Amino acid sequence: MRRPGEQATGLLQSLNNFVGTMVGIAHTRLQLLTTELQEEVREVGQILVYAFIALFAVMMALFLGALTVIFVFWDTHRVLVACLMTGVFLLIAAASGAFLAKLMREKPPLLDDTLAELAKDREHLKARL
Repeated sequence: MRRPGEQATGLLQSLNNFVGTMVGIAHTRLQLLTTELQEEVREVGQILVYAFIALFAVMMALFLGALTVIFVFWDTHRVLVACLMTGVFLLIAAASGAFLAKLMREKPPLLDDTLAELAKDREHLKARL
């Protein structure tokens, strides 16, 4: 049979272990959160740099191509060809916008892994209580 002092010590030890476990879980989840944020920032930075380079190159090629077509028809139908080139650019812009919207809809949510781990932790704690 335990004495009253031993039971209180056991309860305090159990509470101390519980708090230590919770702090450890929180620490692990925060590390996962910071890792995910760092990866996301790095990926977004790379995407933006390469997207800018590609966009600039494509726009220059399209602009010079449009000028070439307009110069070819300069004496006969320059206004018509200029309007057609403008229409082509508008179609390209609309298609690009639709593609970008699709990509944004399909992108997984930010911090998805962290939220999944926290949900698992919550379920484990509910099962124990």
